Amino acid sequence: MQTAPDSLFADDPAKQPKTIVDVGCGIGGSSRYLARKFGAECRGITLSPVQTGRANVSFQVADALKQPFPDGQFDLVWSMESGEHMPDKAKFVNELARVAAPGGTIIIVTWCHRDLGPSEEDLEPWEKKLLNRICNTYYLPEWCSTSDYVKLLQSLSLQDIKAADWSERVAPFWPAVIRSAFTWKGFISLLRSGLKAIKGALVMPLMIQGYQKGVIKFAIITCRKPE
Repeated sequence: MQTAPDSLFADDPAKQPKTIVDVGCGIGGSSRYLARKFGAECRGITLSPVQTGRANVSFQVADALKQPFPDGQFDLVWSMESGEHMPDKAKFVNELARVAAPGGTIIIVTWCHRDLGPSEEDLEPWEKKLLNRICNTYYLPEWCSTSDYVKLLQSLSLQDIKAADWSERVAPFWPAVIRSAFTWKGFISLLRSGLKAIKGALVMPLMIQGYQKGVIKFAIITCRKPE
C-alpha cells in the first residue's frame, strides 16, 4: 500500500525531501522509514527520554510547541499521532509551519473527532462523553475536527491543503490490540506495565465504538509552505 509521503513525491522524485523532522517521534519508527525511503537526514523530537533512547536516527527531547530548530529548516515536516496530544492546536500547527522550508511539505496524521454538520454547534452529548472517557484515560486534551486543522492551516496561508479520512484502514488496529492483550504474553506484559496500562487496555473498546459510530476519525492532512 502506498503511504502518504510516497504519493506526494511519486510524480517528481527531484522534490523528494532531503531534510525531515518527525514531530512526536516516539521510538522512531516513522523516522527510520522516512530516512531510509528518501535517503534523507531525519531529526525527531519527543517529550520522552526513554523513547529517544530507543530511536536509531537523530532524536532529542524537545517540546513540539516550542521546537529547538531555526525557521525554514526542513523539506518535510511529519507528525504522526501526536497532534491529539497537543493542548494548543494553533500553536502546534504554527510551529510545524515555522520549521518547514519554503516549498516544504507538512503532513499531519492524527486522531480527530468528526466534522460538525452545517446546523451543528457541537458534538452530541453522548459523543462528547465517549471522547472525554478516552481523553481522561489516555491523558489527552480536547480533540478537534479535521476541518479545524484545515482552517488553522488556511490561516497561515499554507497551500495545496488536502485532507483524507483513513479511519476504515486503521480501525482494525484496535481489535487486534485487544486480541493480543488476551494472549498469555499480552496479559503478563500488561501486569508488568502497571495500572495505567491496564486502564488503557480497558478503554480500547471505546476506541472501537468511536470508529464504528463515526465519532473518531483518523485523518491525514497535507499542505505545502509557499516558496
